[in-house]
Amino acid sequence: MVTIVGISGSLRKHSFNAGLLRAAAEAVPEGCTLAIESIKGIPLYDGDVEAADGIPAVVSDLKEHIAAADGLLMATPENNNSIPGVFKNAIDWLTRPPKDRRRIFGNLPIGLMGATPGNFGTAFSQYAWLPVMRVLGAQVWSGRLMWVGGAMNKFDEEGNLVDDGVKKQLAKYMSGFADFVARLKA
Repeated sequence: MVTIVGISGSLRKHSFNAGLLRAAAEAVPEGCTLAIESIKGIPLYDGDVEAADGIPAVVSDLKEHIAAADGLLMATPENNNSIPGVFKNAIDWLTRPPKDRRRIFGNLPIGLMGATPGNFGTAFSQYAWLPVMRVLGAQVWSGRLMWVGGAMNKFDEEGNLVDDGVKKQLAKYMSGFADFVARLKA
């Protein structure tokens, strides 16, 4: 069984990226599970807070879920042609303390996908994640791209994916990513 943790980089209740992640959980192939986790409640990183209080429980819990999984699927929004600050902040917390970086991210298969109202999907955000993931020692899957542009026409008002073409693309993406995770796990 291949286990994947999925996190959306958006905090919005009816986020396109949270909806894409829910659709991905429904599109996983047989022999694979996708558990959706959240970055909601992760405070802004502050070294003084870490020194005084340690790692917040919400961060510790998410770290353990990722460490126990075979892979990580990141549904990334795109803000001003780059990584959303709230998502980068969550990843920064997940690398604390530094001795945990390898345990959480070392050789971890990572899939990147995203949805946005813009025409180019989340291409710029996904590209911006590459050097971050490389420094963390993760293995980013590049076998298939999952960029959803014009999201307001592909998701309903609650953020659910309703576009059949995107659903088919997502099923192919999840099949390929699950195979990649399984190969690295073996």
